[in-house]
Amino acid sequence: MGGVIAYGRITGAPARGESGDLEYWTNPPGERTYVPVEVDEWLDHLAPRAQLLADSRLAGSSIETQPFAANPHRLTADQWSVIKEGIDAARGDDQGWHLQPGDKIRRVDLHRRYGGSSQNGISSSAQTNNILIFTSASSGNQHGYYDRWNEDGTLHYTGDGQHGDQTMVRGNKALYEHRETGKRLRLFDGARGIVRYLGEWVLDPAQPYHEAQAHESGSSELRTVILFHLVPVNAAIHDHPEVPIGQNYMAPDETVQPAPARPSAADPDLTGRNLSAHRRLQNALAGAAQDRGFHVLSPGVSDPDFDLAWRDAVGHVTVCEVKSLTPANEVRQLRAGLGQILDYHDQLTGRAPDLHPVLWIEGEPADSRWVDLCGRLGVTLAWPGKEDLVFEYLPAPKAPPVSSP
Repeated sequence: MGGVIAYGRITGAPARGESGDLEYWTNPPGERTYVPVEVDEWLDHLAPRAQLLADSRLAGSSIETQPFAANPHRLTADQWSVIKEGIDAARGDDQGWHLQPGDKIRRVDLHRRYGGSSQNGISSSAQTNNILIFTSASSGNQHGYYDRWNEDGTLHYTGDGQHGDQTMVRGNKALYEHRETGKRLRLFDGARGIVRYLGEWVLDPAQPYHEAQAHESGSSELRTVILFHLVPVNAAIHDHPEVPIGQNYMAPDETVQPAPARPSAADPDLTGRNLSAHRRLQNALAGAAQDRGFHVLSPGVSDPDFDLAWRDAVGHVTVCEVKSLTPANEVRQLRAGLGQILDYHDQLTGRAPDLHPVLWIEGEPADSRWVDLCGRLGVTLAWPGKEDLVFEYLPAPKAPPVSSP
């Protein structure tokens, strides 16, 4: 299925030679006649060709009558309006969708309204423009499904298929091709009965999936599974205090070999010595929290991708961002970490009003102003040797009582 996935402008006259827009090509075709273009916007969702051609205003256009012809296609003002409306719909509001992140619904009612099969973990609807996908730690782990956040900010979601190697067919293929088909990915927590909507997600265009080993359902035999890399589009759950924060802590592997850096990777903690240092810091802090009797947590699929959190005996929650430091990246890491922990605090405070934010770094910063800056923003900045600062619970200040006249 074709369609519109981006739009832009012609920026010059045709010329013969090598393309100057190599970032738009997977395999540059060499010397040809090119028109230079500049892409203004890549759409998160395809405006499907079939949907555009269903509009009577495109009847008789070369897009309809010559579907395999090369560009350009000349369009009238009315015909161009169809394309513009398709672009607006692909990037615009969620027309026809009534759930907000955090809302609950019976799964049978969900399928009655939006289509799809109630038996599958990845359910593509033929009646609506949606793919409904379901995650459930309570039942998924026994079938070899381990959905969890990765350091790069993507949710690794296990594909469909409980037995044998997973392949890119049926639901997996529908999820993988959702951009091309214009389908929206809707993630739900729960597999049956009452499920909770976790918002809209898209596949990471830079690395949409990778393969890994996991056990089969009801067996210790290993098989190949597909782990899709999902990015939240509209998924923050704010005002649902009944949604618990986090799940039991899952210690990351400190001996992992980091993947080669991607051009878009801005976080030094994803590459080189920083990844191992980050994981050592995180696991050591988690161990210290456990030794003090706290319940240590990793983010669940309903949470932002914080590094770890812990809960005390009466339910007070601390959320923590961890950053490795070197002299060369200290300022950049502190800026990034402070922004991240403030974002996590903002997203989670509706679910835990007295949430305590912590930025845990590899060592004392060279510039002491960072301690005061974090303190003014309500964030505890600390490093190994300063554990008592982060494990001393500091409740949010309460407004003084108003005296009666």
